[in-house]
Amino acid sequence: MRPPGAAAKRLPNDGTYDRYIRDLRAFQTCRQLALSSKKPRKSLIQLVGLNRPTPAERVFADLVQRWNGPFLWAPASASSNIITRFGDEARAVFGPIPHADCRGDTAKVIPVEVEGNIVDLKPNPGKTGQPLEFEHRDSAGNVIKWTRSVLRCDKPSLAGSVTYCGLNSRLNRVVRGDVEWLFLCRKSTISLEVGNDPYWQRSNPKFALFGTIGFNRITGEIVFFDGRKDREEFDWSEPFVPPGGRSYSDRSGRAAAEAIYDPTFQIECYACHDNKNAYVVNPHAGQARVGYFEGKNDPRAIAFSLGDYLPLTSRNEGRPFRVIGSGYTSTYHVELDRAKTVRDPTGNCTNCHALTTQVTGKRFAADAVAQEPWISSPTWAQFLELRDEKAKYAHVSLHRTGWALRSGAGKIHPWMNPGDGNELSALSPTMNPADWRKLSDCLWDAGGSECGYRPLYTACPAPGLQDDDSEPRDASVEVHPLPAGETGADRVLRLLWRYLNNYGNVPQRDDVRFDVAVKESAIPPSGEAPKASDYPVMNEAKGKDFIAFSDEVGVSGFARLIRNVSYFGHARWTEPTPGTDLRQFRLDLPGTCNRRYLVRILPKRFCFDQSDVAFGASDHVLYADITCD
Repeated sequence: MRPPGAAAKRLPNDGTYDRYIRDLRAFQTCRQLALSSKKPRKSLIQLVGLNRPTPAERVFADLVQRWNGPFLWAPASASSNIITRFGDEARAVFGPIPHADCRGDTAKVIPVEVEGNIVDLKPNPGKTGQPLEFEHRDSAGNVIKWTRSVLRCDKPSLAGSVTYCGLNSRLNRVVRGDVEWLFLCRKSTISLEVGNDPYWQRSNPKFALFGTIGFNRITGEIVFFDGRKDREEFDWSEPFVPPGGRSYSDRSGRAAAEAIYDPTFQIECYACHDNKNAYVVNPHAGQARVGYFEGKNDPRAIAFSLGDYLPLTSRNEGRPFRVIGSGYTSTYHVELDRAKTVRDPTGNCTNCHALTTQVTGKRFAADAVAQEPWISSPTWAQFLELRDEKAKYAHVSLHRTGWALRSGAGKIHPWMNPGDGNELSALSPTMNPADWRKLSDCLWDAGGSECGYRPLYTACPAPGLQDDDSEPRDASVEVHPLPAGETGADRVLRLLWRYLNNYGNVPQRDDVRFDVAVKESAIPPSGEAPKASDYPVMNEAKGKDFIAFSDEVGVSGFARLIRNVSYFGHARWTEPTPGTDLRQFRLDLPGTCNRRYLVRILPKRFCFDQSDVAFGASDHVLYADITCD
């Protein structure tokens, strides 16, 4: 059960908070123990009489494991530690994760503006002792005034849990092909107010809240890492190692990451970053459009804004969008399942933007049109949440300058309008209250079919399906002599195929493995080809009722099953080499003279969410007869 209040709220240290954190820690500890217990133990299987392997099955399992063992392994299986596993899962989907560097040349300072001027905390040279005060400069660099405090700003934060007018937080965006990483080092205080103490200076590397977002713009896959909440502050003087370190073998990095990242997943990042993109563009983020009437050429946009550092990319409600991280999604699986996208029944707001029944709808949309959150006939639970959101809306409003309001000199609030949302002049129309109430009902999941509800988060794509055209190619089987000194079989049955996991255009993507089901029978006297019904069935290849005889070899139904075959050369718990060509897969099986072997090869994607794995749907079958003179 999540804590009461806002999704991204850092709760006070009271009984409610303590109980919530205890529950999260208990849940993740139980999950970690469950993961540890999943590893098969041969000695335990031998104790169960009905499941005990026959001598032939034991020989088969031992030979398969010995010949192929280095390449039979599941991704992200090296550790059951919550953070380390989380990082391994993310690398398997997004490729190598860069260090989080908020001090580097590409990092940006998130600006704070007051009455159209940029504000920074500096020593005031005009006063004795040069006390720290807030310097207000215009776009030409002229000092307009100094103040001892900043109580309001033009574009306060909408997060509701961080300092409304905080300054000198840092953001770094790293793009690698179709994958981008966002690192946010946010200065904030428990009071949510900015002060004239050294902490808020641009040169001070101390900050309170650390977050990372990874996103694939093709697949819509997104991952959230958050800094620990039992740390009072972080320091961006040195980059932060990613969860799971740089690789499976990076022991020091993996240990350091466990001390940095939150193993309880307290912050519901998915609820705010829910517009099918890596970031939600709003005035506080310094989008050049908001408040700069001449666009990128406006003097204030050139001097103050982040420009197109966070590009405005439209992703409608039909695009794929999925949260990665089994620990994270298991914590919030109910909320992820319930989240929906919304179509504005009035036709005003969702032609360009994806709005949801989460925070982009409940909070951001309300602020964008300067209308209080609304539900026509709320349930009791909705009433309590609505009351909380109205309080957040009021607090944000209290921290916004009069200059920024439509009646003030800035005329930048509301910051989205019907028709052309980019037109913010005093003459552009505002949202009609009646239209807003219809839309707000939809945004609070209190509407009907007029809202066009669709699931926000989409399903894990199976290999070869749902925009993934990856399919195994050139499957073949060869019969080879048994190597010198080997016993327990007459021949080696070598299965070969090629495959490239190219979903999302990530050269080091590593979330697909193959399961191989094998049946053995006598060779028909006439030697006719097998019928479709002779091969292992799909459920056997999927490991239904799988019984392990060794790490990855066992039986499923009436077939022997070899699980988690990786490409040849990709040894257990090593990083994949970047690849854009089909990779070679090879599996050696022991064979007996005068026997037929029927094989089904099945690709599967490790989803790293509550759906576990997604199996391919197409048939890949082949057979071989071993005849010995």
